[in-house]
Amino acid sequence: MYALEVREHIMIAHSFKGEFFGPAQNMHGATFIVDVAFYREQLTSNEVVVDIGRASEALKAVLGPINYQNLDALPQFTGRQTTTEFLSKYIFDAMSAAARNGDLGDSGEGIAKIRVTLHESHVARAWFEGPVA
Repeated sequence: MYALEVREHIMIAHSFKGEFFGPAQNMHGATFIVDVAFYREQLTSNEVVVDIGRASEALKAVLGPINYQNLDALPQFTGRQTTTEFLSKYIFDAMSAAARNGDLGDSGEGIAKIRVTLHESHVARAWFEGPVA
């Protein structure tokens, strides 16, 4: 399977509810490095997995509305714990939609799966990986 990965970053603020989260219950900031990998069985007629420029632009468009935001104040996250794992699935869903909707150009057709990795720090990361359905 072929793969291509693009990278961006976001800065957010948020807090968590519940004793499980200890001091992270307090408002805190995070800078996430976001990697999105696109996978396909066969290269396109242009011998690529996906157009890098289109993939990068789609990722910037997905991240733009949450970048430099307090996630606790955004309606799409009401009642949710915006953990690294949760956010990786949130971004995955949006990038899958971008592939299905043509935002990646013709090279978006035929992408078998996407993996979204959020690097929370130099010692921790989480990801969500699944088929583009």
